[in-house]
Amino acid sequence: MNILTHHQIPTDIMKGMNYKKTNILCSSADPASRNIKEKLLLIREWKPVEELPRLWEGLAGILETDTHRIIEIEQHHIYQDRIDETMEQHGYDTDLIIVASRHKSSDGRAVLTAHFTGNVKSAHFGGRPFELSVPAPFMISSILRNMQHLAKGTGFEINMESTHHGPTDIATPMVYAEIGSGPEQWVDPAAGEIVAKAIMEAEPVNQPVAIGFGGGHYASRQTKLLLEEDITFGHNFPDHQLGDIDIELIRQAFDKSGAKFAYLDRKSMPARERDRIQGLLQELGYIVLREGDIRELRGLDWELFLDIRRMAEELCPGGRFRINRCFRSAAASALQAGQEEKIHAAVVNEQLLQEVVSVDREALYRTLEEFAPVYLEKENGTLSGHILGFGEKVRIMTQDIINECIKILKEHYEVKYIPEENLIYIVTEKFSPEMAKGLGVGPGPLYGKLANKETVIVNGNVIGPEMVHVRKIKEIPLTIH
Repeated sequence: MNILTHHQIPTDIMKGMNYKKTNILCSSADPASRNIKEKLLLIREWKPVEELPRLWEGLAGILETDTHRIIEIEQHHIYQDRIDETMEQHGYDTDLIIVASRHKSSDGRAVLTAHFTGNVKSAHFGGRPFELSVPAPFMISSILRNMQHLAKGTGFEINMESTHHGPTDIATPMVYAEIGSGPEQWVDPAAGEIVAKAIMEAEPVNQPVAIGFGGGHYASRQTKLLLEEDITFGHNFPDHQLGDIDIELIRQAFDKSGAKFAYLDRKSMPARERDRIQGLLQELGYIVLREGDIRELRGLDWELFLDIRRMAEELCPGGRFRINRCFRSAAASALQAGQEEKIHAAVVNEQLLQEVVSVDREALYRTLEEFAPVYLEKENGTLSGHILGFGEKVRIMTQDIINECIKILKEHYEVKYIPEENLIYIVTEKFSPEMAKGLGVGPGPLYGKLANKETVIVNGNVIGPEMVHVRKIKEIPLTIH
């Protein structure tokens, strides 16, 4: 078959090189599929294929537009292994199959879903054991986001389901778009219209692809990330399948999905399985990103994100990095202009940051969000002094951060800044109970007044705060490396 590989598909479609029509596979045996087909016919003008291909057993009809093709079969689609080969043999080859289908669940929830197909172990519902289909991660996020937009106010939930059922022996990228969860929803005209429009309005996206592990059949955390962040998903494996996943299945999932990284729903996964899966991913050399990492990816080129991640891990092992909006904007502009900007690091003395945190944590973080292109947090949550950014600009930004830190400290302390020596001196005064006791002041309310720098009278003696405070001077070097 003349099928683009999963590595080529997103890029080639983005460049307008995909001239093949998208095949929408419908089944006359599926009421939801019939419902979606009826609404598809109302959206566009479709031209029927008058002479149906001979020897295509179970073919019910074919209709076409200039961009899409509806292929309706009599059988249920989950048992249609190699149907992409059949399509090509009869002159209807494609780079993408979207299956209009029903989702069945005993809970009867009104839900619109999309998912990929595959069998982790046994093949009770089509396909072959231990086999995953080639998914269409470049299309599933668009379909689900369209569903979310179109379903507002209808009561339908939107979910990406975990990988399940057949067909699996498919070389062409394929995604299921479904109405659930029972007979009432399957024939709901509003649901049929939403899914039909979601399919027809879907456009391919070029986003980093994740393989998901953990959660329920409805991959709720993965769905939320897909709908809110700049990533998409290939295959997903829920908690109840984890025990059957081995290293070869993980390799298959990454390869067929063209995935860049793995995401684990850690809160839902049993600790033993989480550690085992992480070990297999590490053995294979795959990247694992946490939810916080994925949110930092927003708006960034994948390779730039990896550069930041690598440098952050080298400078602050086990920590986190935070990227501000200005840097995202600058990175997007550089990418659009075709400029290759290199990431560099500079350092702010951690002692300076700790002093500012102790007096006004919120002000410091506002400063970092404004001036630090990328700042790092240690594994224990404290700030690292490393600042990352583009080229020499990061040094300028670092000096801006130092200047703002000095301003904040001056609101609380006596501060002396000596620019030519790149030093600041912080003068602090601390109440000394020992000095107060030596002047005849006993523990109690008078201690509090003196600590607050109020004057007190004891046995007719006037005791001022300067008499019971120890003056200390801290020297902090500000050298930028």
